[in-house]
Amino acid sequence: MSDRYFLDTNILVYSFDETDRRKREGARELIAAALEGAGTISFQVVQEFLNVALRKFARPMTIDEAQDYLDAVLVPLCRVHSEPDLYREALAARLRWRFSFYDSLIVAAALRSGCDILYSEDLQHGQQLGRVTVMDPFQAT
Repeated sequence: MSDRYFLDTNILVYSFDETDRRKREGARELIAAALEGAGTISFQVVQEFLNVALRKFARPMTIDEAQDYLDAVLVPLCRVHSEPDLYREALAARLRWRFSFYDSLIVAAALRSGCDILYSEDLQHGQQLGRVTVMDPFQAT
């Protein structure tokens, strides 16, 4: 295994969660390791995160804060970009695993990026999706 992983949007969101210290710290550790080369995200994660951060955080990010986070974290981690073949792969994932289109797009991006692990709490922990294993980093062991 290459130990490369893909971060779903909820991991980034939890890194700002002031109500759950365990999730916040776990998410921050995953993001820090990702920035050292272990992890990646897609354009979809960038879009979803910025939407949540600007609109739904208890204290929404300012535009300047969002720009700083974009430059420091999101852009360096974003290695999967929008293109027709990715949408085709997402449609195939939707057909195969019966996920929503947006979850299928996350799965397609994780597969395309060559990751072994997809960190998300939105999908079934331990589920094997091709070569990618879904892991909920917040699931109690």
